[in-house]
Amino acid sequence: MDLSIIILNYKTRGLLKQCLRGVQLFDLNLDYEIIVVDNNSRDGTIEMVKQEFPEIKLIASPVNNGHAAGSNLGLKEARGKYSLLLNTDIAILDNAIRKLYDFMETHPKAGLVGPKLLNPDGSIQLSCCKFPKFLIPIYRRTPLGKLWFAKKVLRKYLMLDFDHNQTRKVDWMLGACMMIKNEAMEKVGLMDERFFLYFEDVDWCRRFWQAGYDVYYFADVELVHYHRRESAENPGLKGVFSYPTRIHIASWLKYSAKYFGVKNKINNA
Repeated sequence: MDLSIIILNYKTRGLLKQCLRGVQLFDLNLDYEIIVVDNNSRDGTIEMVKQEFPEIKLIASPVNNGHAAGSNLGLKEARGKYSLLLNTDIAILDNAIRKLYDFMETHPKAGLVGPKLLNPDGSIQLSCCKFPKFLIPIYRRTPLGKLWFAKKVLRKYLMLDFDHNQTRKVDWMLGACMMIKNEAMEKVGLMDERFFLYFEDVDWCRRFWQAGYDVYYFADVELVHYHRRESAENPGLKGVFSYPTRIHIASWLKYSAKYFGVKNKINNA
């Protein structure tokens, strides 16, 4: 089988239906499967998929163990040469999935590739970044980020000087849409389930690099991402009391502890 498309859902039944229809709209000319993992949404998603998409493989998790664990349920069942992890809030444009597949076929050292993501208004969404230094989350979530030295650090981290119409190797890609070579994943391992939400994509990309594979940003593929940065909806000290921000901080601390003193193994030339 050429490709396994894995879509993780948690209480986004309407978006999931739209995403599935978008995937099926284009003739990929590939032998592929679609796997939907539902993280115990209890919102009618299971019934909707069974009724409207009976040909799709459905994994109904009895509990919500987070994004990494839910994605791993699908990855364990994947039979394709490549796996595409897709958020439900992604709108498929053109024949984007086939283009990602063709890119992987022509780049044998690539272990993971992600596309250019657009906001609903057509502007470019920042979907590739440098690996974060320890203070990055503090700069992004508090007024300290407005200080001149913090702005300089954030600008480099967010790759604001990079021409996002250019394909290149990057440190890490946002996990909303990423295609993985399954042969590489056997060496790298599944997502680290210690990350309930946030930083699981950063960690995974870093491990691909450490295993000797390249991570790419592919500018020739565009997808619309209806992204809500929930952890940043209440900036400053008020945000610390919000649930998404607390999860974000917890994941940041786990990531920092995991890679404390570990050097990056990256070749972004």
